[in-house]
Amino acid sequence: MSAEATASSAGAGDDDGSGAALDGTAAATAADTGAATADPDWRRLDRRTILVSALLTGGVAAGAAVPVTLGLAGRYGPVTAVALVVAGALGLIGCATAGDLVRWRRTRYHVGTERVELHTGLFMVKKRSLARERVRSVDLTAHLLQRVLGLVTVRIGTGEHSGSDSTLELDPVSRAEGERLRRELLERGAAGAPGTHREGRLAVLDPRWIRYAPVSFVAPALGGAAAGAVMQVSDWFGAQGKVIDWAGDRFRDTALPAVIGILALAVLAAGVVGALGLWIEMWWNYRLEREPGGTLRLRRGLLTSRSVSIEERRLRGVDLVEPLGVRLFGAARVDAITTGLAKDGEEHHRAHDTLLPAAPRSVADAVAADVLREAVPPTGAALTGHPPAARGRRLRRALVAVAVPVLVLAVLGALLTPVLLWVALGCAVVGLPLGLFLARDAYWALGHMLSGDYLVVRSGTLRRSTAALERAGVIGWTVRQTYFQRRSGVLRITATTAAGAGAYTAYDADASEGLDFASRAVPGLLEPFLERTPPTG
Repeated sequence: MSAEATASSAGAGDDDGSGAALDGTAAATAADTGAATADPDWRRLDRRTILVSALLTGGVAAGAAVPVTLGLAGRYGPVTAVALVVAGALGLIGCATAGDLVRWRRTRYHVGTERVELHTGLFMVKKRSLARERVRSVDLTAHLLQRVLGLVTVRIGTGEHSGSDSTLELDPVSRAEGERLRRELLERGAAGAPGTHREGRLAVLDPRWIRYAPVSFVAPALGGAAAGAVMQVSDWFGAQGKVIDWAGDRFRDTALPAVIGILALAVLAAGVVGALGLWIEMWWNYRLEREPGGTLRLRRGLLTSRSVSIEERRLRGVDLVEPLGVRLFGAARVDAITTGLAKDGEEHHRAHDTLLPAAPRSVADAVAADVLREAVPPTGAALTGHPPAARGRRLRRALVAVAVPVLVLAVLGALLTPVLLWVALGCAVVGLPLGLFLARDAYWALGHMLSGDYLVVRSGTLRRSTAALERAGVIGWTVRQTYFQRRSGVLRITATTAAGAGAYTAYDADASEGLDFASRAVPGLLEPFLERTPPTG
């Protein structure tokens, strides 16, 4: 049972105009293609894309050649197997090269004064265009082979979340051409406030930050994935039983708890190595800069280089994120809260929003202040705490979360086997203090306040988030209060926005203080829904 009130304003905030104008897909004629080719303003992709395709396909074929040859040798003999594999590899490379040659010859792009156009296809020509005024991002990516050849992939996006129709991809063009397109399409005149904060380089990589990679949640996940990969690959070659027997021989005289501990440490060690390698690949050569005209540019990557540009006029705040392991070591990362930042495709996952990898908290606060052009970081301000009722709600949830599985295991143990009773006891001994600790930590994390032009809300324990959201970017409020929250005198109030996650919430705030916070954050937006109690006396 719940009571909800929602306030919104069509005119509040900022419309990022992130729609895309699409011409659609149409059948091509020879006259259309000839006209595009004859126009000097229409350009082709870099012809070295054919070489890239041949080399990549050759690498894949070489990687598959060994297991395929071994598999065929038992049936046809080694000489015939090698001949078949070589013929198949050459055929595969030839088909891929021919396909990319056709793609290169049939792909044209044009950057006009009003639109960016892309024509591609053989039997069916796909004609697509984006209005230049709606372009929100021009990102450059280059894997290792492209970097060696001086090529980049250019993604031109409107920021819509409607899939590939809102993005044009030029794969590949020369690096000089990619930089030219980025400057030309993002050049909109001075958007920032000159003189209010420093230009140029805002942050560069400190190699010491790598120490935070092993304490992230990525390490155990990668370790488990590595163990699963070993078992899967051994199964492909019919050797899974041998791997299990080999491991059993190593620990034949070792007690079961010790075996479990050793295997867990081995998996964790593999995860740590993987996390370190992943961090180096993602964040090596990292630097964050403010370019003339009000554009933040982030560049990073060891083997695959990435360049992400964010217009400051789309920036609505920052989110200082502290996963539990990273937070225990006094570090945090900084994510951008922006409008019109597409998230489709491999390059648009969570790291696409990240302005700063996990770094000391003082560095994160300083970068947040630089990005927002603030003298004092809003993310470092002292927040208004939430009432003790919020702590009680979290403690009760923790007790329920621990008690339910323990009771289920205890009942099953009484009915089936005493072993489950011991498992239930272990869950209670470990889960109860852990649950109470996390509940109290979640309560201590709660807070909200107004800091200049920003409202700040904080919550979370496994992933603590301190979001500083520009008050002008709030387009509505959602107030939710369940029956139990009304009894406790608390409520959940959410600021809705067109940027970032779309909603930022102050959980279990004091009812009167939370409504007053929302009313002061955006004057006039929530007022029509409030009933003021007249003063007594």
